[in-house]
Amino acid sequence: MAGSTPVQASTQSSDALVGLALNAVSQVSAGTTGPDDVAALIETMGRAARGAAAVLAIADTATRNHALLATADAIADARTALLEANAADLTAARERDLAPALLDRLELDRARIGSMARGLRDIAAQDDPVGTLSADVRRPSGLSIARMRVPIGVIGVVYESRPNVTADAAGICLKSGNAVILRGGSEAVRSNRVIAAAVQVGLAAAGLPGECVQLVPTTDRAAVGALLGLREHLDVLIPRGGKSLVARVAAEATVPVIKHLDGICHVYIDAGADAARAVAVAVDAKTFRYGICGAMETLLVHRDMAGAVLAPLGAALEDEGVEIRGCERTRAWLPRANAASAADWDTEYLGPILAVRIVDDLEQAIAHIAAHGSGHTDAIVTESVSRARTFVRRVDSSSVMVNAATCFADGAEYGLGAEIGISTDRLHVRGPVGVLGLTTEKYVVNGDYLTRGGG
Repeated sequence: MAGSTPVQASTQSSDALVGLALNAVSQVSAGTTGPDDVAALIETMGRAARGAAAVLAIADTATRNHALLATADAIADARTALLEANAADLTAARERDLAPALLDRLELDRARIGSMARGLRDIAAQDDPVGTLSADVRRPSGLSIARMRVPIGVIGVVYESRPNVTADAAGICLKSGNAVILRGGSEAVRSNRVIAAAVQVGLAAAGLPGECVQLVPTTDRAAVGALLGLREHLDVLIPRGGKSLVARVAAEATVPVIKHLDGICHVYIDAGADAARAVAVAVDAKTFRYGICGAMETLLVHRDMAGAVLAPLGAALEDEGVEIRGCERTRAWLPRANAASAADWDTEYLGPILAVRIVDDLEQAIAHIAAHGSGHTDAIVTESVSRARTFVRRVDSSSVMVNAATCFADGAEYGLGAEIGISTDRLHVRGPVGVLGLTTEKYVVNGDYLTRGGG
């Protein structure tokens, strides 16, 4: 938090430190009265982050891992306080009629808190990319040229609903040697503050500046605008939330943005697929969790598979309370399905609604995905190696899957420990963004007193 001083964890318990941090946050939040105050606060935090980034960039692997493991322990120790804070957030969110998908993202339970702590430990266990060198290339001039992995610098993360992002983003940034400024949504403010306090425990235990990870202490929306213009102190912005938030950040930010706008994910059931297992994949892709960006929103079924797939699929989804919106051919097999409109093929529902279309062949499936997909995650269910290869080669998404549910599109499932976001951009990183994605490269050039002028 801005202006904080590391506290030695050996002299105070994790619970005491959490209490101190929460008190400090509430005092700072109460002190902001207008846009000018918020802009000044963000400027101060940015300057502090830049200084902390210089310290973190040269911290050794053991120190950064110590901070991660101590943070994981502090989150586990603060479980009761975190559940209470989250319960209060959920109550307030329901009073505001927050959408079910957002409530699902907001809710924490013991399993999700345990997953947060495990994610931090998994990040600590990963190889450290910072400082690693590629193989030297010897040039005719005598120069020896390699590339070194280095931190980006200061990361800004603007997010909604998901309090686990506070832990994930802090952990990934610490491991990759980047300072981070976190601006969570007002709906998760209590949960975020407890998690951020636990991060401060971890930083203190490792002897790192508290400014390495700062949570914006105000819920004033002016803070987002101030972050978007923090060009002097911020190197990259990562938005995680609804389409309107991401679109605003992408349009107004004065620094590079790592983002995805939509998660319009498809599963295509190919001719000759194992019908029972194809149905299982499709049902899981839709119902595992409606609110995740990797949830399937459109199912494409080869016309030869309609008879074997649609009836059991319809029954399974009806049991789950999922509404099917189908094309005309789909409704011939599923009369209880509602008619799909043109807008349904371009909609990310984040809820119990599924669009279904019968297609003539693989070509038509690929064309549909190209026309309506968001470049996030798309899957084929098939027994054909050649058609799987065609699908993988031609579908231009950040994750392309074969015989797997799209809900596997997740940093932890990809072995990243956690993710700070998923990018559908082509530069500088694509797909789930983990530790490696928050580093860049610099050239390291060695010579033997070489000169270019020949003198």
